[in-house]
Amino acid sequence: MGYRSSAALAATLVLAACGGGDGGNAQGSAPAAPPPARVGVVTVQPQAVTLTTELPGRLSAFETSEVRPQVNGIVLQRLFTEGDQVGKGQALYRIDPAPYQAAVANARAGVARARASISSSANLARRYGELSRINAISRQEAENAQTGAAQAQADVAAQGAALRTAQIDLARTTIRAPIAGRIGRSVTTSGALVTAAQADPLTTIQRLDPVYVDISQSSAELLRLRQQILAGQLSRGGGAARVRLRLEDGSVYPIEGRLQFADVTVDPATGAQVIRALFPNPNRLLLPGMYVRAELVEGTQGNALLVPQRGVSRDEKGNPTVMVVGAGNKVEVRPVQTSRTSGANWIVTGGLRPGDRVIVEGAMLLRPGAVVNPYPFREGAAPPAAPAQGQARGQAQGQAK
Repeated sequence: MGYRSSAALAATLVLAACGGGDGGNAQGSAPAAPPPARVGVVTVQPQAVTLTTELPGRLSAFETSEVRPQVNGIVLQRLFTEGDQVGKGQALYRIDPAPYQAAVANARAGVARARASISSSANLARRYGELSRINAISRQEAENAQTGAAQAQADVAAQGAALRTAQIDLARTTIRAPIAGRIGRSVTTSGALVTAAQADPLTTIQRLDPVYVDISQSSAELLRLRQQILAGQLSRGGGAARVRLRLEDGSVYPIEGRLQFADVTVDPATGAQVIRALFPNPNRLLLPGMYVRAELVEGTQGNALLVPQRGVSRDEKGNPTVMVVGAGNKVEVRPVQTSRTSGANWIVTGGLRPGDRVIVEGAMLLRPGAVVNPYPFREGAAPPAAPAQGQARGQAQGQAK
């Protein structure tokens, strides 16, 4: 009796377990497939791109004049304020003029003496000429008298030249500005002895509007740029290349400059050429010697394909690749060729076609062949809301079909 009760109980438990399992399968369902990964894509289209290159540069003055004395003497007075704007011809220093005034007076006396001798020599030559015609004196004496008269006239011219030289030296005792511009500090004070042959300048004047920017660029880059312009790949719009400046504090100078010329020689030590650009400087914000970053606008390239740099990765060999959403919204890996960057984008020269959708957001865990749910990517914008789970399942089933 006990054995039968135990068997019945075991059978009941087995049936209950089986019934519970069947009931669980009947009430449950197969695990739902995860929705396709949402990825942000950029559709590449040909567009015109302005190509720029950022290079280091130094500022230099448009004109620079080192002021030196042209006569010897003691400096009596400085006639300017250091750091001021001076005009061309403005008096800067005054050297003791007394020795040069004496030289001018001496030269004037020499001119007067020479002119006085002209009359005497001319009269003597005339008398000797008359006496020579009646053979009262020898012809040689008459010719000597005429020569003396001519020498007296030459002496007047020589004394006149000496007077002009003395007057020039006297005028140079006032040292004047050879150009207009901003004057620097004076290295000479009153009472100092200066000489015409001294090596050190008294002060320096610089014209600061406009200013030059001297930029160093690789000769290979310049050669590539010229070849692209000749081949029609770049256009400059018929004008000189534009240049923008980034100052030492990172700010951008508000006025654009113009490229003036590239040096005709290449530095054999660095392989670089010096490019000179000209910038207006009405507020005197740019000063000679300042370090700047010059953004050179090389030209415009038409029909360029741009891909954000965040969408380009490298394979094991270091070659650039992108992930593309292909047919059926499946992920494809494409090798591409890039030439250079333009802002935050790569310029792609091969591997992509207009209309290709390149993944730039959400590509971290994707594998080739995976089905994705793309949405248009916009920098700085939040991705659109994901569809409901049932809608996503329906989209996935439709994509699978």
